Amino acid sequence: MMSTPDPDPENTPGLEPGGGVAPGDTPPGESSTSGAAFQEPDLPSRRTNWLVYALVGVVVVLALLLFVGYVVGLLG
Repeated sequence: MMSTPDPDPENTPGLEPGGGVAPGDTPPGESSTSGAAFQEPDLPSRRTNWLVYALVGVVVVLALLLFVGYVVGLLG
């Protein structure tokens, strides 16, 4: 028979027949297995973040210059 990390319902105190718990009673906590958690990816470096900010800033400045040039062309 294979052993599972879950508590055995027949030996768990506070469980009613069928696996429910009585009103006001706390259900048994989940068991945990070590090392099964999702591994978070490494975050980019500060240098990479600043390069992205600079690139976005350049694009915004170019868009503003094009918009101002378009408006000046319409008025002039």
